[in-house]
Amino acid sequence: MGSGSTGLNGEPHSGVRGRLDVLIREIAKFGAVGGAGLLVNMLVFNLVRHTTGLQVVRASVVATVVAIVFNYIGFRYFAYRDRDKGGRTREMTLFLLFSAAGLVIENGVLFVATYGFGWDSPLQSNIFKFVGIGLGTLFRFWSYRTWVFRALPVRETVEGAESLLAAQAQVQVQVQVQQEVRRVHR
Repeated sequence: MGSGSTGLNGEPHSGVRGRLDVLIREIAKFGAVGGAGLLVNMLVFNLVRHTTGLQVVRASVVATVVAIVFNYIGFRYFAYRDRDKGGRTREMTLFLLFSAAGLVIENGVLFVATYGFGWDSPLQSNIFKFVGIGLGTLFRFWSYRTWVFRALPVRETVEGAESLLAAQAQVQVQVQVQQEVRRVHR
């Protein structure tokens, strides 16, 4: 039996428990890539903002684009490396489309804070950039896992079948042991 098919006590996962474990691992990987992307985004934002004459939101857009490229590489080759690799053109198109929507969400928050409320000190800009990234991340997680890096249904079916067969084999072994014990005690 594979390490991903049993729980802590060695018994097969239920369907719900198994799906929950997969989701938790996915969130952790997404978070690792996203956390690194957050650092890239914030570092590039502050670097561009303080070394160029770009306005706050434009500097943020540049940083977001750099982070999108960084994140695609991390998602494709780490977080979602086991997902369907067919249709890379479709995947890239959807990734860019949903990333652009996330860019609008992320930078929309910064735009409203900066130009709507006049909150444009370096600290305020970083706070609202961070808030925008958070809101954009929620949208990106949902859209990437739903539309871009789709799970392979065949793999889930195979894993479920393997788990079921392993459980059935375990029961058969227990029955055989019980029969042997009865035979010896006769």
